[in-house]
Amino acid sequence: MNQLREISVEWEEMDDAALVKKAKEGSREAFGELVRRHRSKVYGYARSMVQEAHAAEDIVQDALIRAFLHLGKLVDAERFLPWVHRIVRNQALTRLKKAGRGQETTFSGLEAAVSGGGEEQEMWGSLDYVLKRVAHAMEREMQQDGVPEARLMRLETQQVLMDIIACLKPKERQIFESHFFDQLSPQEIAREFSLTAANVYQILSRSRKKVIQERIRVTVDAYIQTRKDWGTMGKTVLGTEKWQEGGHSWSTAGNVLHALAKAAGRDHSLAAVMGLTGLAFRIQVLPGVHIAGPTAFDFADVFRRGLRNLGMTVRIVDGMKPGIGDNVNLLGEAATSLKTMQKRDIHQALPEALDLIHHAVDRGYPVLAWDLSIPEFGMLYGYDDEHKLLYMDECCRKDTLSYENLGRGVMEEIFVMAVDSASNLSFKEGLRGALEMILEHYSGQEPNAPAEAVKGLEAYDVWIEAFRSQGVEANGNGYNIAVVGDCRKYAAGFLEEAARWLEKTEDAGENVPLRLNEAAETYRQLAQTFAELHVLFPYPEGGNPNDPKVSPQAIALLEKAKKLEIRGAEQLENLSNALNS
Repeated sequence: MNQLREISVEWEEMDDAALVKKAKEGSREAFGELVRRHRSKVYGYARSMVQEAHAAEDIVQDALIRAFLHLGKLVDAERFLPWVHRIVRNQALTRLKKAGRGQETTFSGLEAAVSGGGEEQEMWGSLDYVLKRVAHAMEREMQQDGVPEARLMRLETQQVLMDIIACLKPKERQIFESHFFDQLSPQEIAREFSLTAANVYQILSRSRKKVIQERIRVTVDAYIQTRKDWGTMGKTVLGTEKWQEGGHSWSTAGNVLHALAKAAGRDHSLAAVMGLTGLAFRIQVLPGVHIAGPTAFDFADVFRRGLRNLGMTVRIVDGMKPGIGDNVNLLGEAATSLKTMQKRDIHQALPEALDLIHHAVDRGYPVLAWDLSIPEFGMLYGYDDEHKLLYMDECCRKDTLSYENLGRGVMEEIFVMAVDSASNLSFKEGLRGALEMILEHYSGQEPNAPAEAVKGLEAYDVWIEAFRSQGVEANGNGYNIAVVGDCRKYAAGFLEEAARWLEKTEDAGENVPLRLNEAAETYRQLAQTFAELHVLFPYPEGGNPNDPKVSPQAIALLEKAKKLEIRGAEQLENLSNALNS
């Protein structure tokens, strides 16, 4: 009897960590002491959740059995009680769910509380879904054997998730699992881990970012492995010279769309492509005449509609962010360096973008891509799966880009577009569609444009006001002048080509070619006006736009350009009416 008493005293004098260690080694007595020490607290916790005494007792019994069976999973021996609390909570939630009264707390809900929702919350929707599916699969795995094949798939899914969250540090992982798998609220986690709720939010937010990045890496690796398994892994580099003949515009989008059209069998000039897609007539101005003005439009909408006028449909992966970024030219070379690029997050749209790139290149089509290293449009024309490299051409510079660095450019955006199909469309039908787009843009009614950008004819007012208030950014102003002026040169060329083409057809109408040539002359004058502005404000230096001695001359030239653009818009509207009559 005294011997038994001595053993009991020995267990009582041990702390929880020592008892857990002994219990892991198989000592039922050590585990019994843990139960004796904490049973009342565990029971009280269960009662707070289910209210009914007998139900709480059942939950505690089940939880203690599970705790003993899975004691080896307890990483931090000093946190035995919080660990048992989580098991109790799981058991109680299972019981409540069966009664139809359960509620789940998702990480998206947490994000909504912290950030107010928005794009970042939507990003997490898919991860929430995966986590809940895996958590439910784990629960089912414990309850039933199931079909062997289904069981294997669940185990593989679970293993993938475990591999992903292995990127977390031990404490981060405990808190992460407490929230996702045990469904504890941040306040409950804070109590169990002796932290503040603010600390828990920070740890969950940091862990979320790590898990997202690791999830993307795993997805990309799995994608490459799938290509290997299917025997499609390889290297393909397309020849680009035949697609890039026929001129070069300041509009990088125009250059790449011209290449895409040629690859799809459309033997159009650069002027025709820029005209039929509406790019030759676009003008968007941002406050301060920011450098991003020429690209401040909805790429997906404009390109999809524009290429439809060439008889082409496209596939797009759109991973753009709202808002306008910094002027890269003012950030220095460090912003575009490989070292800086590799520090940025892997883009969540990367796996989908890679799939589209492989699909297009395998069919012999290049891909339009945005922000490969700078915020401009470039072309992807090849891939190397073994070395995970993409072959790119950006602003006449050819280089390679690693798979993971797609979407890690200065803007940290992904936009890739490839031709899906091409069909016959008459030039007249394409011209009708183009005029509709151009006039819509001029009126400012174009949908989905960035809120900061003033587009169409009203853009001139913003531009002129920037000069009057001496608030012009020199580099950005020089770039806007160069792009808009060059586009108007191609607008004139497009209208002349259209006149020559329609002169050959019987259903053009006798006045349409004449009207097209008149409009072409207006845009030639417009291009000349911008050429005079370009002399004053050459790119990239930009001159001195805020010099009181220079700004009056700039304002006069912009007012002249606006009058010419208004005249051109009226001529195009008359043409549209004539073609549709």
